[in-house]
Amino acid sequence: MNPELTAYLAAAEAALQRPHVNGYRGPVHVGVDLGTAYTTVFVLDEAYQPLVGTYRFAQVVRDGLVVDFVGAARLLRELKREVEERLGFELTSAATTYPPGVPLAEVRATRYVVESVGLECTGLVDEPTAANAVLQVENGAVVDIGGGTTGIAIVKDGEVIYTADEPTGGTHFTLVLAGAHHLSFEEAEALKINPATQGRLFPIVRPVMEKVATIIARHIAGYEVPMLYLVGGTSAFKGIDEVITAVTGIPTFVPPNPLFVTPLGVARHN
Repeated sequence: MNPELTAYLAAAEAALQRPHVNGYRGPVHVGVDLGTAYTTVFVLDEAYQPLVGTYRFAQVVRDGLVVDFVGAARLLRELKREVEERLGFELTSAATTYPPGVPLAEVRATRYVVESVGLECTGLVDEPTAANAVLQVENGAVVDIGGGTTGIAIVKDGEVIYTADEPTGGTHFTLVLAGAHHLSFEEAEALKINPATQGRLFPIVRPVMEKVATIIARHIAGYEVPMLYLVGGTSAFKGIDEVITAVTGIPTFVPPNPLFVTPLGVARHN
């Protein structure tokens, strides 16, 4: 495991907990990730080091599409206000993400959400490409397993040569758990993200993991992919890397705090 990457993601986790930033008034880089399950905002300093961050569960996006514009704008406005209070100054611009392959109209909708809260949208980046700004993969495939979709970017010699996105992600895990245990969606989500319960839930969600793996295998067929790099909150489910390796035959790596890799990466485009 890359110690620099581990340290960087540990610094991001610390930024989430930081109540106030004392004295910094330099340039900042802001990333907004409107996910199916979690909306995340990170602010980096001039050297791209995490200053503050915040995230919140909300279902304002479905399969990469903004389905509740008013709710998305309200949530982002609240998150923006929170990080501004912790920073001590106002934010004026941000870059944001979208799943690869979504229609242009939906990409514009994501931009409009950002602009509706008073931020100039300086960049629109597909999710796995944004993640690779942090991972710095030279050769392999970056796979962003989000709430609603699985996005794939194949990287060769440091350049993205292919992207794809298909439905199936963490929301499907939650729905399977809710059905199996007769729980509400919220109750099943809480169980899913709790590391203490993931061991006994693994057999129930394994078929969904295998479906994710078959999506990956289909899109990387015909390319030389020496390693898979998983990001997105669903990647934190213990054992998913082993299932994907078993199905694809390719070694699979999950960084610490995979939920935060993509929003940290898109901030580098602001």
